[in-house]
Amino acid sequence: MDKEELKENMDNNTSEEELNIQSTENDNADQENEEKNLETEKKEVEKLTPEEELETLKDKLARTFAEMENQRRRFEKERDDAYEYGGYSFAKEALNLLDNLERSKAALENDEKLKNSDALKKIVEHLDIINNDMLSIFKKNNIEPIKSINEKLDPNLHQAMMEVEDDTKEPGTIVQEIQKGFMLKERLLRPSLVGVSKKKAKEGQEEGLKDEKNQ
Repeated sequence: MDKEELKENMDNNTSEEELNIQSTENDNADQENEEKNLETEKKEVEKLTPEEELETLKDKLARTFAEMENQRRRFEKERDDAYEYGGYSFAKEALNLLDNLERSKAALENDEKLKNSDALKKIVEHLDIINNDMLSIFKKNNIEPIKSINEKLDPNLHQAMMEVEDDTKEPGTIVQEIQKGFMLKERLLRPSLVGVSKKKAKEGQEEGLKDEKNQ
């Protein structure tokens, strides 16, 4: 082995020894810190009187019971919601069946070839029976239609799609139901799509609007 290799080996051994010494020092420092922390905690505990220790334990116990009670209530609410509204998505999708029945009935009644025919009357009767049966099943499962016609517009239940001039009704009164809305117990399945009344424009106002448009 030449001098340069011998020197390199000596340097490497020295570095490893330095690293080992530094690691040992770090470990010793960590251990000293832990011991100091333990001693500090012991001193704090020793400073407490038995009455204070008892109050501390009571406080911790009360906090633990409070957290357990909160968790129990959250669990019960989630369980009740799952039981009460577990079929919410299914019920919402099932409303499409009613919509399709009503559309089919309207299409048949507007068919010029079928109007005033016995065949149309029989078909409509069957569609009405199916519609009523579905509404009865919905009602048994706490799904009820929202009242709309002649009711005041309620943004929580109704969605206004158009305005209809009608001086016989108070403005904002529902005079037309475009799509029926439904509730599942106290939860909205879907709002009613409606038309609401508004006051008729006076002749002078109408003429003024026409003149503005002409200009």
